[in-house]
Amino acid sequence: MSAKSSGTPSGDDHPGPVSSAPAPSGTVFVLVHGAWHASWQWASTQRALARLGAASLAVDLPGHGFEAPLPSGHHLPGQPGFATEKSALAGLTLEECAGAVVAALRSVRRYPKVALVSHSAGGASASLAAERAPELVDELIHLSSFVPAGRPRFADYLSAPEQTATGRGQGLMLGDPEAIGAFRINPFSVDPAYVEELRLTHYHDVPAGSFARWYQALSPDLPFAVPTTPIALTRERWGRIPRTFIRCAEDWACTPAIQDLMIAEADAAMPDQPFTVRSLPGSHSPFAARPDELAAALTGGA
Repeated sequence: MSAKSSGTPSGDDHPGPVSSAPAPSGTVFVLVHGAWHASWQWASTQRALARLGAASLAVDLPGHGFEAPLPSGHHLPGQPGFATEKSALAGLTLEECAGAVVAALRSVRRYPKVALVSHSAGGASASLAAERAPELVDELIHLSSFVPAGRPRFADYLSAPEQTATGRGQGLMLGDPEAIGAFRINPFSVDPAYVEELRLTHYHDVPAGSFARWYQALSPDLPFAVPTTPIALTRERWGRIPRTFIRCAEDWACTPAIQDLMIAEADAAMPDQPFTVRSLPGSHSPFAARPDELAAALTGGA
């Protein structure tokens, strides 16, 4: 007996609030966080976007947010085994991360325009998602984030002299990332030198009174696959999407020189839609330091 003849409502009979709601207007920004971050780091920017009349959806990539696993010694005295314990995220693939972005894009495709925003290492998942489903994306916005059009792995740029010459951030990683299965940091370190190095690398312009809260909201593990998996982009798919790069002018986690190199190499490899470039002052984390300015740059008002 069918659902209709049995008297049980079918999906066609009751399409539900999503399909029956009026069509939304304007642009929706799908926000993809970077390494060790989560959807909640976008909250101030989402409030600023809302004040500008823009909708947004922040994504938690697999293994991040409230689902982020912690090494067993994370909160124990002395953090035993913290630098050597195998990560619960060791087997997570970049395809899985990109799949979470594709699912988020599908959920908001009813908007007239969908802008996919990625920060830092989030550029890997976002770029692969756009390559897999370009019909779901109307604009790519890279906020100091990895662009794999010129070199296929984020690690290829992070090891370039344009990035390593500053020496900044070199002591933040714990243990052997390949053996652990993750690039691990310590958001609960009590070593003042370690905490200061993380602050200078990622958050140097965040007010001192709020830095500790941003720092301690980080997760310890970035899956090894995210910066090390090669991504093959094509002109016919990723390359056809209009794209914008928001440069962070005093960024030490992803230096201005490496940002410019990614832009130049992407435009050379994918010339059909060259980057529109906008700049913000300050650090790698404008969502923490200047969310109103970031929202204006995202919406094109900067």
